[in-house]
Formats: sequence, C-alpha cells, structure tokens
Amino acid sequence: MTIDSSIGPDRARERFDAELQTAATAAALQDLRHRWVGRSGSWVAAFMELLASAPPDQKKAIGRGANELKKHVEAALAERETALAATRRPAGAVDITLPGRAPRLGARHPLSLIREEVSGIFSRLGYQVLEGTEIEDDYHNFEALNMPAEHPARDMQDTLYLADKRRADALGRQTSLLRTHTSGMQIRYMESHEPPVRIIAPGRVYRRDNFDATHTPMFTQVEGLVVDEGISLADLKGTLNAFAERFFEARVKTRFRPSFFPYTEPSAELDVECQGCSGAGCALCKHTGWIEVLGCGMVHPAVFEAVGYDSERYTGFAFGVGIERLALRLYGIDDIRMFYENDLRFLEQLAP
Repeated sequence: MTIDSSIGPDRARERFDAELQTAATAAALQDLRHRWVGRSGSWVAAFMELLASAPPDQKKAIGRGANELKKHVEAALAERETALAATRRPAGAVDITLPGRAPRLGARHPLSLIREEVSGIFSRLGYQVLEGTEIEDDYHNFEALNMPAEHPARDMQDTLYLADKRRADALGRQTSLLRTHTSGMQIRYMESHEPPVRIIAPGRVYRRDNFDATHTPMFTQVEGLVVDEGISLADLKGTLNAFAERFFEARVKTRFRPSFFPYTEPSAELDVECQGCSGAGCALCKHTGWIEVLGCGMVHPAVFEAVGYDSERYTGFAFGVGIERLALRLYGIDDIRMFYENDLRFLEQLAP
C-alpha cells in the first residue's frame, strides 16, 4: 500500500488506535490485522519498503518506528481479542435474557380419573377396594358365579383362553383365561371372609370383541358386592341412586329395568336420565331419554352355596359398571375408540 510520506510511525500508531476503537467483532479485528501487520499491503510492510529507499540518516528512525508500530498493533489486537472472547457466548449456551417457555404439563387420562372417582365414592360409603390378577381360572370366573361348563350365559362373554396344558380339565378344555369381569374377586373374597361384606373390585377385563365405536377387547370394570343379614332390593336401589347423584354431581332421575344375569336374581339394569336432553330424547340416548349405566341384582343363592355362605341367613346385592361407559355418558362422546387413540388434541380437552 502507498503511505503518505508525511505520516510517520508515531502518527500511524495514533491512526491505528482510532480504528481499533470501532472494531467490535472478530471479523473487524482480523481486517485490522491484515491491514496493519500483514505480510504484504499492510502499513508495517509499507514502512519496511520505505526503509529500503530512505536516506541513511533516516533509516534507523524509520526501522525502529516500524518495529515499535508492529509490536503495538499485535499487542493491542491480542488484548482486544481476549476481551472479545470473554464476552462471547459459549457454543450451545442458553440465553437467559430470552423469555422463558412454559413447560407442557401432562394430565391424568380421563379413564383413570373416572376410575378413581368411582372408587372414591364407594370408599366414602364404607366399601373396601380390592385389586386382583387379570389372569383368572374358569371356576372363579364362571362356575362359582352360577355358570357351569354348558351354561348359555358363557356365550354372552366371548372369552380369551390361555393355552396352558397344566391348567386343562379332564376333557382337555383350557381353564386359564383373561378375566371377562372382576366378579371373580367377589368369589375369592367370600371364600376367605365371613359376612358382612362390602367391597368393590376395579380392574381391566378382556373379551373377544371387535374394536369399534361401542366395543373394545379390553376395558375397565368396577364390580361391587354387599352381603349381610337383611340386605334387600331397597338397599341396592338406594346405594345406586346415591352413587349416580354423586358421580353426575346432580340429582338425576334413575330407573331400574328387569334384566338377566346368571349370578343375580332378580337382575336389573340401571338407567339415568340423559344429561344431554334432560329426558326429551336426542342422538346420545337414541331418542329414549334414558342412558344405560350398569347392571345389578340380588346375589343368586347358588353363588352363596359355592363359597359356603348360608343363603337362608344372608342376602346381598351385586353390581357392575364399565368405566368407559361412564366416560361416554359423562363427556357426551359416542365413540369409545377416542379414549385409546392417544390423540392429545382430544385428551387435552378432557384434562381437569
């Protein structure tokens, strides 16, 4: 580069100091280094070229000035680069001045919440909550509940048997299965406890059903059982009416319709007035004004005989409700599959 002969090393140093004050980036410092101490085209290189043609009496002063300028430039650049590196954000660092991102908090699944709500209602009514195995045997799942091997009621619950030769009967039929209801826990409890009995048994149950809008091969059921002296149908109706009012958080109209279950006699189904239309009739209740909630009845004497209870002395009632069925009614949903598809857009709408 060409240097004005009137600018000596001392004035060049002042000029560099002024330019250094405006250099705030690594790229700007690199540019200064190239222009002031680069091997070619820099100020220091220009002074060295000037030294070759300078008069003998000026060479010493020009050479000393060029060396001092080079040392000053390199020291100043090194100091500024160190200061700049100290303020540079480390790779991958978090900028704490940015506004924070609110974390996405999860929520309990609606079916889990309803199961806990049902268990809580009956716990406050004095019921004991039982948990049991999901693999059951034929005796506790069917036979002790008044459903012997050839009973037609078994066809109502298409069963998933487990292939286990060690648990086959004399005819080679499998006796190990995935439970079709939690009623087996009622039998197991009565086998080891004397009345009075007041229990509920929530849990998953399995049936050979297609996965469609109203059926699923796995669902959650809550079975209840009360046994004592003098238990009547009035006790059953009062208990279930109290449950419906607490669960739906309102005084709801209920009705009991005659039905059939092999382990209760008489048997009934409990309907509640449709919450969507207040009984006027709508698509949710299929224009009947009523929605089926659960099955119930007085315990059949044959069940008491299977567990060694005196059916002349004791009476009792039992009921069973599907958690998914309650969820459909509570939220006004007409497709049970929505609870199992893990679609956060749907589940977040039901989060408490």
